[in-house]
Amino acid sequence: MNVDINLLCGGAAVAGAASALLYARRKRWPETALAALAGVSLAALLAAPAAPGVASGPLMLDSEAWMSQPDTGGARGDAVAEVVPGDRLATALAALPDAAAVEIQGHGLHQAQWRDVAPRKVQWQAAKEGLLWLDFPRSLPLGRSFALTVRRGGAAQAGWRLQLLAENGQTLAETRAAQAADTLTVQWQPPMPELMVLQARLLDQDGKAIAQGPVPLRVLDAVPLQVQGRFGAPSFDTRALNQLLTDSNAILDWQTTLGKSLTRSEEARAPLTQANALIADAAWLERGGLRGALAQVAQGLPLLVLGGNADDAPLWQRELGLRLAALSATTEQEDVRHLALAGATLAMAPGAQLPVAGTGGGWQVVARDKDGKPWAWQRDWQKGRILWLGVRDWHRQAISEPAALGAWWQQVMDLATLGSEQKVRWVDSEAMPLAGLRSEVCAQGVATGGAVSVGQQVLRWQARSERADAACVAWWPRKTGWVPLSSGAERSEVYVFGAQDWPAWQAALRHDATARYAALAGQPVAPPHAAGASGPAGARAGMLPRWLLAIAFAASMLGLWWRERQSGAEIR
Repeated sequence: MNVDINLLCGGAAVAGAASALLYARRKRWPETALAALAGVSLAALLAAPAAPGVASGPLMLDSEAWMSQPDTGGARGDAVAEVVPGDRLATALAALPDAAAVEIQGHGLHQAQWRDVAPRKVQWQAAKEGLLWLDFPRSLPLGRSFALTVRRGGAAQAGWRLQLLAENGQTLAETRAAQAADTLTVQWQPPMPELMVLQARLLDQDGKAIAQGPVPLRVLDAVPLQVQGRFGAPSFDTRALNQLLTDSNAILDWQTTLGKSLTRSEEARAPLTQANALIADAAWLERGGLRGALAQVAQGLPLLVLGGNADDAPLWQRELGLRLAALSATTEQEDVRHLALAGATLAMAPGAQLPVAGTGGGWQVVARDKDGKPWAWQRDWQKGRILWLGVRDWHRQAISEPAALGAWWQQVMDLATLGSEQKVRWVDSEAMPLAGLRSEVCAQGVATGGAVSVGQQVLRWQARSERADAACVAWWPRKTGWVPLSSGAERSEVYVFGAQDWPAWQAALRHDATARYAALAGQPVAPPHAAGASGPAGARAGMLPRWLLAIAFAASMLGLWWRERQSGAEIR
């Protein structure tokens, strides 16, 4: 379009110049001036930008007044009418593409509403008072602890509480801010696999409710770990570890050396089709097991070394580049590791020999205690990796702090093991899917173009440039509650929140989405149809109004017509 306008402007200028030249050859100077004026005014008229309409000033968007949703009156889970923004908000969004800037009052719009809006210069006073941010997993394997973290906007306060409630209102867990804090985390361990909608409640220091809303959770059947265990001598530590893994329904291939030619074996209750890890103590590896273990690691199997009984430092230096130093008996108590977990702190004795700081050889610290002291180190080894556990005597915690010990070993296994093989992994792409607003469902391991069912809708997986490892589908949920998902033989569910759920969290999500939009619009972008409007302000201010250019062109053409009439009368 810009090329056509340029051609027209050039044509008008050339025509005016040619006419003026012809009149000048005949020494008709008034006609020469009028022809030149007509050509210049017509070219300028064609090149001048359109008169500004709504773009002449910023478009005001009052998000707090216009984001109010109608009360459907339906019970949770019942079908309700599609929730849409009010007419004023819809009108403002329709006018936004023609605006040069937008003035936002309140916390702004949801990401789904900003998604297809071209960037515009933003005038916005962002405020975080009264906002809430919630962070929690939507699905959890059985045996894992569920953690809900709530962060409040504004100044940190002391004495406020966070409660996790069951569906019947019973309190499952509670935590209190003993000192000024803006973040609290509550933990709870689900007893069985099921779909549930818990409730979270925030109370101030006087016990008055600040906010309350649903917390959906899918508790899944855990896929059993497949673990090989090899130990150079029996110990209370390996016995406690065996019990923890057995209680978690892991499939164990366990061997313990009792003497020179005597080994106690515990055969796996099912074949180990794909082992998740090899766990071995340093003593077994030092007595000839290291070479065979490294051969497995080279093929991709992680190795967890229980380094509490390590004795042959030159072997580890030679084979793995790991420098070990023996602890002095006088400093052993000072080197105790204090492992902080929810509700407890575990005091762990360090191993007899520990990796030296800056040990090199590709080793790096992967875990530290609450005092900053390292207790786990790791290095890559061909296709696999090796993790060194530098603490011992955890069996002492099995009676005093069994839950904390189990949670700590869950952290260790997360560091040390391969995840269970999954064909399809559903991705929580939306923090808070809302009825009536565009949402997305994403998954890894699915083929683009394949079918996926979202509730009663059958859609097709589509690639997303911002998600190179996953495919997604867009959908518009029409009711609150759990919505079933299926892709081939894989099944899942997604929970849709209602318009009245967690208003402070919704405001926080709108605040974040508006901040991202404002960041995209850091440089003003002109409306697409306003050719030349993005140029310097001084150049635009120096242009004549279009109506004045039109009058100049019309007057010059009328003047030429009148002069030609006069010349014809004189000739007759």
